[in-house]
Amino acid sequence: MKYVNAYIHISIVFLTIVTSNILTAQNRKEVGNMILENVPEIPSDITSRIQQYQNTRYASFVDWLPNDNGMMIATQFGNTRQLHTVNTAGGSRNQITFFDEPVSNGSFSPSSAHNGFLFTKDMGGNEFSQLYWYDMNKRTYEMISDGTSLNFGVRWSNRGDTFAFTSSRRNNKDFDIYISDMKSPKTATLTIDRGNGYWTVSDWSPDDSKLLVTQFLSSTKSNSYIYDITTKELTQINDDTKEAVFLAKFWDKSGKKIYAITSQGKEFNMLVAYDIETKKLTYVTDKIAWNIDDVTLNSSRDMAAFTVNENGYSRLYLLNLESNSYEKISNLPLGQIDSFKFHPTNNLLAMSSRTAKTPGDVYVFDPKTKTSKRWTTSEVGGLDTSSFPEPELITCPTYDEVAGKKRMIPAFVYKPKNVKGPLPVVIAIHGGPEGQFTPSFSSFFTFLTNEMGIAIIAPNVRGSAGYGKTFLKLDNGFKREDSVKDIGKLIEWIEKTPEYDSTKIAVYGGSYGGYMVLSSMYNFGDKLKCGIDVVGISNFVTFLENTESYRRDLRRSEYGDERDPKMRAYLSSISPNNHVDKITKPLFIIQGANDPRVPASESEQMVTSIRENKGKVWYMLAKDEGHGFRKKVNRDRMTEAMAMFLQKNLLED
Repeated sequence: MKYVNAYIHISIVFLTIVTSNILTAQNRKEVGNMILENVPEIPSDITSRIQQYQNTRYASFVDWLPNDNGMMIATQFGNTRQLHTVNTAGGSRNQITFFDEPVSNGSFSPSSAHNGFLFTKDMGGNEFSQLYWYDMNKRTYEMISDGTSLNFGVRWSNRGDTFAFTSSRRNNKDFDIYISDMKSPKTATLTIDRGNGYWTVSDWSPDDSKLLVTQFLSSTKSNSYIYDITTKELTQINDDTKEAVFLAKFWDKSGKKIYAITSQGKEFNMLVAYDIETKKLTYVTDKIAWNIDDVTLNSSRDMAAFTVNENGYSRLYLLNLESNSYEKISNLPLGQIDSFKFHPTNNLLAMSSRTAKTPGDVYVFDPKTKTSKRWTTSEVGGLDTSSFPEPELITCPTYDEVAGKKRMIPAFVYKPKNVKGPLPVVIAIHGGPEGQFTPSFSSFFTFLTNEMGIAIIAPNVRGSAGYGKTFLKLDNGFKREDSVKDIGKLIEWIEKTPEYDSTKIAVYGGSYGGYMVLSSMYNFGDKLKCGIDVVGISNFVTFLENTESYRRDLRRSEYGDERDPKMRAYLSSISPNNHVDKITKPLFIIQGANDPRVPASESEQMVTSIRENKGKVWYMLAKDEGHGFRKKVNRDRMTEAMAMFLQKNLLED
């Protein structure tokens, strides 16, 4: 029934889009699964120059294969990312899933009795991920979820005969925890259904009698509990009276101590140890003045690895759980580290690593020798990676003060090499809003710098993660436009910096970053030449009313509750589609038709309003995408069109 309703909703959206576009579009055409309005033909000089950049590929670690046979990775040889096995370092990639939709996750059962893995996959970017079992013996798969709900967060028991996961199947609004047995994996037992927020499982106790679970309420508040599977008792770990993130991660081998990531009593997210009997909380990493991003445990439960977000870069640490002592690993590529996991029978640590010069590969680190081995070498379209720009971290002052000094906003700058004269600038604004721009590989940024001579400046305005919980909350509720003011001050900084061309500035962003683009276009339009909005919010009231119901309350905790008259009036007053009369520069709007987060109606109403105001807007709609483009053919067409848009509207006088 859920899928029926979803498709009825999508059909209505499409009917509205088509009807509206017949009346307003001047140049509408369909190319593959794309609807293009006022988007000119891509000139051959752009398609030929960008082709190599579009054929870069990256690999990410998914899981270790059973019986020490290698690992499973995700990479893309065709139109979508799929799962592959790699048996040895530098070995060939053997594809094992072949879907039209991308698959990039999987978790093998720890039990030798079940030779296979669980994975999730959605349809057309709608994010209603279904749970599948893949049998490695038969090389076949089957759906084991209900076909209509959203499912994620699989955690196997230590025995590997049962697994817990999160699902919305009870009412398609709340995220509850279920447990399934491999004897009948399609039968899921509802375990925790405690109302608001969404619940996830992080670990099973060493004897598989209990679960560690977390109730996520907002970007600054979450609670963690111990759930007794037999008695069904739920025991809270953290102090609920304090607003803090508290993410319980795992038990130690004794089952008497729990490790968690929390901002309780601290500005940054710290790793802590919690004694179950005494309820004492011990800060393990309080000497590290940055956020702990993630942590993983080895199979013997005596060693862990964690990553620290150090001014936007990932740093890897090893932790001895018996002494709580840790050491930083310094001989890894500088960039982003994620998807890391210990081998099930030894302490080798696999991880995904991305840098500004490498699109992403899998490395294995040996804690004994302190050396790492590269398992994959992803293609970069034959490009010379030494020519790729290294991001430079800068800060610029904004409008307010902290302790009597101007607040400084960090930003990463990608600049073309060997280019004379003032540089045109694209300000790239991240989404979230509780996101953070972290420097790594971007084929599009590299194309803009190397081939078009454009500088990229990616700021982390107030409200961004990674700089403490005070900074994170600076744009909440009625402070929403304070982050937009940061963009205004960045533009002023660009104007005062001689190496940049203040007459050629564009803004670009997706999701919440798309809202920031639209807001900047009407607040600072006299200083901008153009903007690119990808799946952006155009009206906070309609966005909150139409985003999928399972997301609505979480978004209200960030943006404000549109049902409150004062907040509704404020949200309306700052919504870009109520200020289209001030948007006088060219705008490119890009949208996925199946987007459950920012519905296609957000882009459609913005396009319609701008055209009614005689403004200039290009519009691209992908019928088989959601919140961002995941299929290569669509991404290629999008990046080509964005390059052409910038060529015509930013670079040409």
